[in-house]
Amino acid sequence: MRVLGINAVFHDPAAALVVDGRVVAAAEEERFSRRKHGKRPVPFSTWELPEQAARWCLAQAGIEPRDLDAVGYSYDPDLVDHDLDGVDPGWEELRTTFARRAPNFLKTALPGLNPGKVRFVRHHVAHAASSGLAAPFGDAAVLVADGRGEATSYLAGEYRDGKLVELAAQRLPHSLGLRYEDLTEHLGFARSSDEYKVMALASYGKPRFADALRAEIAALGDGGFRAAPVDLSRFAPRREPGADFRPAHADLAASMQQRIEEVLLDLARWLHLQTGQRNLTMAGGIALNCVANTRLLAEGPFDDIWVQPAAGDAGTALGAALHLAAELGEPAAPMPGADLGRGFTDAEIQHALDVARLPYERPDDLAATVAQALADDEVVAWFQGRAEFGPRALGHRSLLAHPGHQRNLERLNDVKGREQFRPVAPMVLADRARELFERGPVPSPYMLFVHDVRPEWRDRIPAVTHVDGTARIQTVDPATEPLVARMLGEFAARTGIPVVVNTSLNTAGRPMVDSPRDALECFGSSPVDLLAIGPFVVRRPA
Repeated sequence: MRVLGINAVFHDPAAALVVDGRVVAAAEEERFSRRKHGKRPVPFSTWELPEQAARWCLAQAGIEPRDLDAVGYSYDPDLVDHDLDGVDPGWEELRTTFARRAPNFLKTALPGLNPGKVRFVRHHVAHAASSGLAAPFGDAAVLVADGRGEATSYLAGEYRDGKLVELAAQRLPHSLGLRYEDLTEHLGFARSSDEYKVMALASYGKPRFADALRAEIAALGDGGFRAAPVDLSRFAPRREPGADFRPAHADLAASMQQRIEEVLLDLARWLHLQTGQRNLTMAGGIALNCVANTRLLAEGPFDDIWVQPAAGDAGTALGAALHLAAELGEPAAPMPGADLGRGFTDAEIQHALDVARLPYERPDDLAATVAQALADDEVVAWFQGRAEFGPRALGHRSLLAHPGHQRNLERLNDVKGREQFRPVAPMVLADRARELFERGPVPSPYMLFVHDVRPEWRDRIPAVTHVDGTARIQTVDPATEPLVARMLGEFAARTGIPVVVNTSLNTAGRPMVDSPRDALECFGSSPVDLLAIGPFVVRRPA
């Protein structure tokens, strides 16, 4: 059974391909088009499809559009209530019209496709399937929270024997995700794009407005919640992009963060009482809030929490495909990892280097060469294997640096051209993670939880220790990431530190690099010392 999934409605258009119940490819359109998030998150962009991502997914599996058994589109226009608060007034009809025409749009984008094979999958069901069917365990509770779907902003339920049992939903305008997006915009950041900046800024503030927000954002005890629009100017003035931050801005971010965490805890406790499940799976944009995820695991009722690494809207392409595959009788296999995007052969990479007329070398031991460069305090661009699906760089398209020098945080933020309050993350050998980090889960391969840095290590790895003493770690298992693990081992042998700084290989406002050409352009335009691309290294001229 060959099922293609498509996300195109709100933002982060993406495609995913499931063959015989197994995920074989998934990619975001931004990696091909080089437009951050693929398109603007507005109703009149709904017609824009992940055409390049979809064509690549099919080519990766050697499948023609006419060979597909089904195509899942992660939005059902028939479920939209145009009179509901929380939709886009004046524009919702246009979004619905474009969504209804998606089968014919797809037929044009993928010649040979039978538009009758396209089926609409409810947005939050697609989110749920992307986690509940892709998780490494069987039956589990599932919690989805984001800005909005057709008419709701949340779904809670459980998967039993591969089938979703829905237990609760929340109709608009009440939405945890939209309230976080409102705050993002109020703080001068890009809505539906920069919410992770709010999470970082929250660490610098005190939640002194949390009690006031509690009256307006709260769980109701029945699996739903109250979260209508809030007048944020009561707490802090609206910040224009580029203006200075005031302490009240950080305090408001901290207050909203705390309320989101508390409501999620209440919802998780209710869900656990209804299902009795030991494990929880999560998706939706709220599931990318790694601070909230850690608190859910530490204080909530579930033994384990698994978050789908592309938990935002891009992941609904994966979920739509998995949901239809399951409906067609194909049991879903666990997601094999996040490296589901494009990869390139050594020959293809060498050809790109030759075309660029750059001097390069092929060291006998790439891991040792990179480890030595890092030990010498060089910044390394790391381009290896297939690209990650989702917003986190996980050792395939990464910028690496020495974590032992505080200045490397500022240095990397300068390389990327982003705000200095933004943290960078540690990549650590899985079998040594507990020596350095506590509270969060281990293993943590997808960088979706925060961990407390043990006090004795905070001065040794200051570049990756956030202002609140935490770090968003990625654990590395030699069985799944042998080259990255060897590099970490070589670095530890030279420095005594089994950690390197890992942040995404891109500059501000640009998607993560995806192809060798992208990597060369990024290397050439930013102060990076060494590019490790496939088995080759390119050094910055002295």
